[in-house]
Amino acid sequence: MTPWVVSLLGPLGLYVLVSALDDLCIDLLWMLRSATRRAAGRPERSPGEPSIALMIPLWGESNVIGPMLDHNLGTIDYANYEVFVGVYCNDDKTREAALAASRKHTRVHVAEVPHDGPTCKADCLNWIYQRILLYEEESGRRFALVVLHDAEDLIHPHSFRMIAKYSARAEMVQIPVLPLPTGLLEFTHGLYCDDFAESQGKDLETRVQAGGFLPGCGVGTGYRREALERLAERDENQIFHPGSLTEDYDMGCRLHQLGCRQVVVPLVFKDGAPLATREYFPRTQSTAVRQRSRWITGNALQAWARFGWGRGMPRRAVQAWFFWRDRKGLWGNPMSLACNLLLVYGCFSSALRNQIQNDTALFALTAVNAVLLAERMIVRISVSASIYGLRFGLLAPARAIWGNWINTRATVQALWTFFAAKIRKQPLRWLKTEHAYPTRTALLGHKRRLGEILVSNGYCTQEAIDSALASCPKGRMIGEHLMEQGWLSEDELYEALSLQQSLPVVDLDVKSVHPRVARALPADASRQWQVMPFRVASGRLDVASHLVPTDQMQVMVQKYTRLEVRFHLVPKSRFEELRKQMME
Repeated sequence: MTPWVVSLLGPLGLYVLVSALDDLCIDLLWMLRSATRRAAGRPERSPGEPSIALMIPLWGESNVIGPMLDHNLGTIDYANYEVFVGVYCNDDKTREAALAASRKHTRVHVAEVPHDGPTCKADCLNWIYQRILLYEEESGRRFALVVLHDAEDLIHPHSFRMIAKYSARAEMVQIPVLPLPTGLLEFTHGLYCDDFAESQGKDLETRVQAGGFLPGCGVGTGYRREALERLAERDENQIFHPGSLTEDYDMGCRLHQLGCRQVVVPLVFKDGAPLATREYFPRTQSTAVRQRSRWITGNALQAWARFGWGRGMPRRAVQAWFFWRDRKGLWGNPMSLACNLLLVYGCFSSALRNQIQNDTALFALTAVNAVLLAERMIVRISVSASIYGLRFGLLAPARAIWGNWINTRATVQALWTFFAAKIRKQPLRWLKTEHAYPTRTALLGHKRRLGEILVSNGYCTQEAIDSALASCPKGRMIGEHLMEQGWLSEDELYEALSLQQSLPVVDLDVKSVHPRVARALPADASRQWQVMPFRVASGRLDVASHLVPTDQMQVMVQKYTRLEVRFHLVPKSRFEELRKQMME
């Protein structure tokens, strides 16, 4: 057996032991906390809602920002908020998409960064904040809270209420962030599911309760206005550090330095779905490496240069521990990959197995590490399965091996990028990850319940909803049953569906529909999918339907035209009437 292979066994085994004991401490703290905690429920609606400014920085997001705003503005169960989106002057497509959204939604405001991009997300956020100040000056209104989100986020309907609730006792509030589920064989995205299930369901809240600073997740993060003003006063009006690639982590450190209280909203389930911000993460190896290299650069390397091991922070020893946990991947990722390779080698090498068995200390070290690894995998499987199901969770160990390879590649790339920029004395740029907004099927779990909208808008009473649910035949829509019972009009039903689905209700007149537009889709397709083309504008085909479009319906209708298809709702009786008029 090669001597250098034997020489690696001791050092690698000792590092694995130290790292595993570190993870075990967090697991034990989590188990203790889980045994004693009280579940957090949905916050009650109160007469007063603190005003919220939602900040969304953009670069190259022309394809996703429109659907993101359409969906989220239709589902957020909160009234007192405004949306500020930041765009660069040299990103024309995203700028036009943002301006179109601001014309469509009165609560959307565009902040233009006055120089070319991309710089970094922190720089964009600083200019958005300046736009907020201008809005306050013009309107005489002051925002109590600022919330951060990205262009691909599905914001939970109750997210703002939870931030408002917890902001009464903390200056920084983090809503859990979870990837949307994907197939069992999508190991790259599944790795994100495992990582975030563990961090959001276990690590972050345990970390804060142990006295550590809260590294923000970048989305679903709320800040009290007073905390941001303290940062502005201390750091020459630079609330978000413009040199940081991970402004969320940087903000958590700086606010902790100021003594601000930080809290993670406990991960709870409401109506079978987690109360969390949802999104798709990278699903290919190259995009995952790109994103993770940015995280490593910002969270480990830049933060090390700026904050050392807890400089200026309360409870410095505790902060040093969590800095160690955040940075150990710099050396631990390559070492973990080496351990995996040695494990494979050992499966085929009797000489290596004999070496371990004949060395008492090495055998004991290997045995202890095996037990700690088993504990680690059991915990990881359990937290992943609690969110994504047991079948998915059981594959967590296989995804962990795949993750070692991805994280090692990302570590090497981060080190190269960071030190190359240092040598060349160049700023680090915004390493943007391409985003895809979820399909309508993925959005369904985030829609407000139809009955909730009907009651909140005064269309019918809760008693009527309860009675209809009890008597509605299986397979029949609750809205149609309410109409049959005389509790709801058709117009009210479609207004509620419009709010739920973020689809406009259109009032059509056959005389206004050009015959050529009416024939934009084949007659068989229009009849099969119950759609009616009625307008062509700006490269878009508007179609009306009395049905809420499914993913299949959207894909099939789109096949018949090169124009972008946009769906509108029309009441069923009116749709039938219009179709008869078109045939005459």
